[in-house]
Amino acid sequence: MMRIFRSLAFIIFTLAGPAAAQDTVFIQIEAQPSLTQAEDSLRQYASTVQDLNGFALSGGWYAIALGPYSADEAPALLRNLRRAGLIPRDSYVARPSDYLRQFWPVGATTLTQDSPLQPPRTDIRSTQARTETVAPLQEQPPALDLTPEPEPAVIDETPREARESEAQLTRTEREALQVALKWAGFYGGAIDASFGRGTRGSMARWQEANAYDATGILTTRQRAELLEQYNAVLKDLGLREVRDSGAGIQMRLPMDVVGFDRYEAPFAHYLPTSDIDARVLLISQTGDRATLAGLYDIMQTLEIVPEAGPRTLEDEAFTLIGEGAYTISHTQAWLRNGEVKGFTLIWPAGDEERRRRLLGEMQESFTRLDGTLDPAAGSDRSQDIDLVSGLEIRKPKLSRSGFYVDRAGTVVTTAEVVQGCGRITLDDAYDATVQTVDSDTGIAVLRPVEPLAPLSVATFGESLPRLKADVAVAGYSYGGVLGAPTVTFGQLEDVQGLQGEDSLKRLALNALDGDVGGPVVDVDGAVVGMLLPARAEGRQLPKGVSFAAKSETIRDVLMAAGVDISGSTGSAALNPEALTARATGMTVLVSCWE
Repeated sequence: MMRIFRSLAFIIFTLAGPAAAQDTVFIQIEAQPSLTQAEDSLRQYASTVQDLNGFALSGGWYAIALGPYSADEAPALLRNLRRAGLIPRDSYVARPSDYLRQFWPVGATTLTQDSPLQPPRTDIRSTQARTETVAPLQEQPPALDLTPEPEPAVIDETPREARESEAQLTRTEREALQVALKWAGFYGGAIDASFGRGTRGSMARWQEANAYDATGILTTRQRAELLEQYNAVLKDLGLREVRDSGAGIQMRLPMDVVGFDRYEAPFAHYLPTSDIDARVLLISQTGDRATLAGLYDIMQTLEIVPEAGPRTLEDEAFTLIGEGAYTISHTQAWLRNGEVKGFTLIWPAGDEERRRRLLGEMQESFTRLDGTLDPAAGSDRSQDIDLVSGLEIRKPKLSRSGFYVDRAGTVVTTAEVVQGCGRITLDDAYDATVQTVDSDTGIAVLRPVEPLAPLSVATFGESLPRLKADVAVAGYSYGGVLGAPTVTFGQLEDVQGLQGEDSLKRLALNALDGDVGGPVVDVDGAVVGMLLPARAEGRQLPKGVSFAAKSETIRDVLMAAGVDISGSTGSAALNPEALTARATGMTVLVSCWE
């Protein structure tokens, strides 16, 4: 595997080639707090990548970067390297001005005098805005206010001057310094904006670690440097204050990562604009507590909200966190004065530090403006049963039918629907576990996690039906799209399979895949079998040929699983309406989820 990585790296870097000095950038792949750690990391990367450089950063940190490359080719190269797994996912394109001196390779001077290495500008603010225009759709142009804020001048001071400038800090700014010191590992006390002995000691330790005199009083420049270190993780997100007057919401958004796409009530969609697979939804609609609760329920059915994760619903707010293998989504919404407003952040899993910090910025800056999103926004777009306001509904990987066999809610179904499932549900609402699977007969028995009270349960026929007798199968023919089972009528063609299998019955019946696992009933409403997948060993069977497991076979599997079943009372033949009610009442949708 290492040899493959080396070859891929060689091809990529050879194609990239050296960039012109006057238009150069780097791909920063790592930063280390000490020179020793940086050199160790450089030696490890040297075995897999080329164009490797080490630069000193302000604040005592050391960068590991690839390059130089032209500004035009660097983004594509960054994506290729990430996909190949040669560099971390949080690598980004950096400017030469981000670096101080070069220490690797020893004696190297990567850039010419036309593109000198300069120390970066220091910014006291935690979220510095940059001017940018967001291109809206012509049909629904959003009103976005992206006015940048001025950069403060960077100055340094004597301890006395530092204390005087420190006295001008607001409580929020003092708390931000304590947060940054705690993040850097120098402070362990409470975030209380009080610069007592503990805070002063942590400031002195930070100063010493960053080659400053350990006075315990941070100068304006040092405070800016500390916050710059703290906010380095947000550096390439373009975090900026956005005023979306269409949704009536103002907040800080990562505008170098997402951009406005469309309104589709109740959401304003901000979709990915970079190689970071991130999305933001602004939530805005009029309503009451029922509206809030309905939104909470609907969002849990969406593909963007993984099923695992904490979630809470209160009278006037909800929080919905979905934690999946590839993404984490965080949704919050609040009801105020007849308006439901909130947001969803969808971020790649494994980038937790940056996601957590970005989420904090969004939560802190969330501001309600006048008005809500027009309920008709997006109504002219094509509609799809699998979408809600332009968002895909979560769907199972396989759905089949089953039927209740006792009053506790035990279900018999086909074995194929329970293979490789992360979760099994009954009627999309109740979780179930596999009690037994008989691969020889293709029958599975499920137990609901919590006891259920079915409308009706199966009774099994005591006598063998005659050939050409009328039968019916109940099932979710279309995988639950219709919301209720359907009944298909047919006849019993044979009491064995095509190759003489005595555990099967052959039916003349036009069943669909979704019907598999459903009960086959006779005219009395007694179960005489369970519909199975067609078995043709690679042959195409004629239309209307179906197979069912015999009731005797089902009984044997249930007895082995310790399930008590009911026999038929031998009642008179039912009319079609009564037969349909009996069959559909015992039938349940069985779904397999990832």
